[in-house]
Amino acid sequence: MTDFRPISQIIEPQFVIEGAGVLLRRSIAPRQSNEFDPFLLFDHFAFNDPIEGPIRGFPYHPHRGIETVTYMLEGSVHHRDSLGNTGLIGPGDVQWMTSGRGILHEEMPRRGPSGAIYGFQLWVNLPSALKMIQPRYQEVNAATIPTYEKDGATIRVVTGQVGDVAGPVTEIAASPLYVDVGLAANTEWTQPVPAGHTTLAYVFEGEALITGQTVSAVCLVVFGDGDVVHVKTENSPVRFMLFAGQPFKEPIMPYGPFVMNTKEEIQQALLDLKNGTFVQ
Repeated sequence: MTDFRPISQIIEPQFVIEGAGVLLRRSIAPRQSNEFDPFLLFDHFAFNDPIEGPIRGFPYHPHRGIETVTYMLEGSVHHRDSLGNTGLIGPGDVQWMTSGRGILHEEMPRRGPSGAIYGFQLWVNLPSALKMIQPRYQEVNAATIPTYEKDGATIRVVTGQVGDVAGPVTEIAASPLYVDVGLAANTEWTQPVPAGHTTLAYVFEGEALITGQTVSAVCLVVFGDGDVVHVKTENSPVRFMLFAGQPFKEPIMPYGPFVMNTKEEIQQALLDLKNGTFVQ
């Protein structure tokens, strides 16, 4: 029997300043309450107003105990890190970084030909058993992200599966679904999601009926439990990021760019930074 997931909450993103003065729309942030387990943070960033002046970014900073996911729509982000990696995340590209035991990196935005920079960053938690693994990247070029197209739905699949299309990002502990969904007007779409998985949708263009409730951009939809996400458009198209994942059900201790399980582990991270042993 199909059990459509109801909407349990709609969150209006709040403007915050991060990094070297970057203005972001933030829907969720790391908290000890961990109500969106395994997801910790979701930011929507854009630099499209000329009065903002010079573009600021995210100079060298540490991470431990989490995965950061950068998904670009327009413009690009130049990154480099303490492991010697460097590169450019361009339009449609994805970088899935597993920070593990620790990494230092910077992310510096660059405008595209239209002058715009537009994208998202998602933080996904790591379970306690994997928080101190070696860091790694899965960098996916836009051309290699598969697209599911059927009956008015156009869906880029980063990780997880839509129909017979599987995303290229694999071996993620939370078994996540992370997809960019575009639905034309007068389109109906359903997506199976395992019962018990935390499920969120960030609507950033247009309007749709989500489980029968009208939702308009820009907002984060939090779903209740069930096994199917149901979305229907009427007179206008819609575009949203859909992400779901298995919760770890562990206590967390967030502190800035670190998310560990205990206060002592946070203190150790700070000590490692001070002693120069954070990155090995």
